[in-house]
Amino acid sequence: MKDKNLPNNINFMTLNELTDIANNIIENLENEKNLENSVEEYKKLIKLNILIEKKFQNTSKKISIGAKEKINQVLKKRNAKKT
Repeated sequence: MKDKNLPNNINFMTLNELTDIANNIIENLENEKNLENSVEEYKKLIKLNILIEKKFQNTSKKISIGAKEKINQVLKKRNAKKT
């Protein structure tokens, strides 16, 4: 699928920026009367959705790893104080 009319730096955009682009596409689709003209927009929206899901999963994973590391640090400090 071609990235027609999608920004070149789409892989480096934040989740908020990608969501804004998706919302704009949705608005355009809602206002379009001719469904034949909407096929490319739907393809762009599907590609954006996949990218947003991947970025969300990666961000969620980073947050989980960071939280586990902080918990381990707190537990180590707590255990060190007890001894």
